[in-house]
Amino acid sequence: VQLQASGGGSVQPGGSLKLSCTVSERTPRTSAVAWFRQAPGREREFVGGMTWTGGMRYYADSVKGRSTISIDDAKNTVSLQVNGLKSEDSAVYYCASGLTLSNFSTWGQGTLVTVSS
Repeated sequence: VQLQASGGGSVQPGGSLKLSCTVSERTPRTSAVAWFRQAPGREREFVGGMTWTGGMRYYADSVKGRSTISIDDAKNTVSLQVNGLKSEDSAVYYCASGLTLSNFSTWGQGTLVTVSS
């Protein structure tokens, strides 16, 4: 199983970004897909996640209300859109997959998001 993350870049405060994570194959090990981020000097933190079945979406409080997770079943892609970006959203964003949202076994490469004026 491989995860391919894309969509990072530089954005001004208040802007939006859409990050995408493409899963190479749908297996039990990719039942759940989530986004994490890690800023310099800080621990990695959960941003949001979903399961392919059930339609559940989960968001960290830091992005709740300004983020949306969407899926494209045909492309095995999970996307995270974050609106109203703030400087504290700057980080390397990683997608991960696993059996559940508390058990991740595969990680994609990170994609850098920089929010700056």
